[in-house]
Amino acid sequence: MNNNPDLDNVVTTELFRTSRSWDGVELPDYLKGRPELVALKYVFPAGCKLGCHHHEVMNFGVLTQGELTIVAQDCTEKAVHEGEAVVEMVGTIHHGENRGTKPAILYMFYLSQKDMPLSTQHSDEP
Repeated sequence: MNNNPDLDNVVTTELFRTSRSWDGVELPDYLKGRPELVALKYVFPAGCKLGCHHHEVMNFGVLTQGELTIVAQDCTEKAVHEGEAVVEMVGTIHHGENRGTKPAILYMFYLSQKDMPLSTQHSDEP
């Protein structure tokens, strides 16, 4: 029996449950060793285009404002809209673009290890 009536008013919405990134590729196995969880807030100004990069670790996030387009090296795109969750690619070169007219705000959560880079930059454009 629930002794806290406020819990009856809590609404839970599952944003995703997956073992694949947005491009359909299976996520890698967990790293071995002690985890380091990292949460970051990104604010992408309108018209902002990030440089090409890849992630060594699994990461996912929720876009709370605006729209963000993720472009893979093979030019495959994923538009993430306000309120949507996304599971990023691991090991695949890509970049993000805010093609909208207002800042895009993205909260990302990384499953990393101490001193491990969250992303590695690349000079080649997709």
